[in-house]
Amino acid sequence: MRSVPLAEARAYPVLRRPVTLLFLMAAAMPLAFATWSALLNNFVIEAAGFTGVEIGWLHTVREIPGFLAVGVIAILLFMREQVLGLVALLLLGAATAVTAWFPTLGGILTITMLSSIGFHYFETVNQSLQLQWIEKDRAPQTLGWIVAIGSGASLLSYGTLVVAWQTFDLSYNIVYLVAGGACAAIAVYCMLAYPQFEAPNPQTKKMVLRRRYWLYYALQFMSGARRQIFVVFAAFMMVERFGFEVHEVTALFLVNFLANMLFAPLMGRAVARYGERNALAFEYAGLVCVFLAYGGIYWLGWGVMVAAGLYILDHLFFALAFAMKTYFQKIADPADIAPTAAVAFTINHIAAVFLPALLGYLWVASPGSVFALAAAMAAGSLVLACMIPRHPEPGRETVFARGGLPTPAE
Repeated sequence: MRSVPLAEARAYPVLRRPVTLLFLMAAAMPLAFATWSALLNNFVIEAAGFTGVEIGWLHTVREIPGFLAVGVIAILLFMREQVLGLVALLLLGAATAVTAWFPTLGGILTITMLSSIGFHYFETVNQSLQLQWIEKDRAPQTLGWIVAIGSGASLLSYGTLVVAWQTFDLSYNIVYLVAGGACAAIAVYCMLAYPQFEAPNPQTKKMVLRRRYWLYYALQFMSGARRQIFVVFAAFMMVERFGFEVHEVTALFLVNFLANMLFAPLMGRAVARYGERNALAFEYAGLVCVFLAYGGIYWLGWGVMVAAGLYILDHLFFALAFAMKTYFQKIADPADIAPTAAVAFTINHIAAVFLPALLGYLWVASPGSVFALAAAMAAGSLVLACMIPRHPEPGRETVFARGGLPTPAE
């Protein structure tokens, strides 16, 4: 397939442009991943009798490929980023499609590992392509639209589940096959319909760790640790404590993604106007309150409506996380984007490898303490966010930097 310079491709018809490919990939991934997430807790409890311990181990296994995302750098020595991203998306869809065929602990862990390789390698490459293909002055708004499109795809998946799960007495197998198959089909279409887009700055094909990116690395680490608690235990709480069934969990997800679809473009404009520091500080301050309130569900006996409301707020705050991407885009050497995306994904998943399994045991003893720990992590992230300059750039990566362009070794 022929290669097309990015500057030339931006003059293509809208449906053939690089940003449209990003939009298609943003829609395809949630069709598989959102459906997997919506059914996961009910499926593992009904099919394999999972408790907090097993769900912790499942998510630890799921995060191992994220921890190994730095391996993307080695693959890029012989495969283009665009090709790798679409192959990973195809793997995610195929593994999701056959999830219900393996209703045992060992089978679930194995298929979860395969789908996770697809998900994490796709996300690593996708983040790199976004930062290379989108102009800096348009990045916050465009990333906001990408979040909205992903939320719209999730809304389609969840809306279909809410309407059809009980009406047509759907099985886990049928839903997984349709959702995963749709994701895989879009990946194949993108492979055939789009040329290889060439960004103007060749990417470094080796691991990159720079001192001046330390704040970005620290934000990624805290984000990964904090988000795991939400991903693993917030939805599990709705099933275990309040007895939510598939269509009820899915309805909650549906509301989440409807809100994200509506508000993400506005959040993109807010990041562009007020800057990454203010956006991330607002997110982390809100998450401190949300996680403390989650603890109140166990300590003070708050009911299901409070839990559902907090879950929706949680999702809205997390939608602001793309401000970390635009912060890095502003401070990065253009050649560092691909290798740093892989390194950052690995850093993001350091805590994710061991935290879910360890907190699964704490969950059995004191669920409220798990959320208290998440609140402390959000507070730490708030402190880090305050170190971002109002106008970050190379040589001014933190409020402590003295300015001036960095040397290549930094």
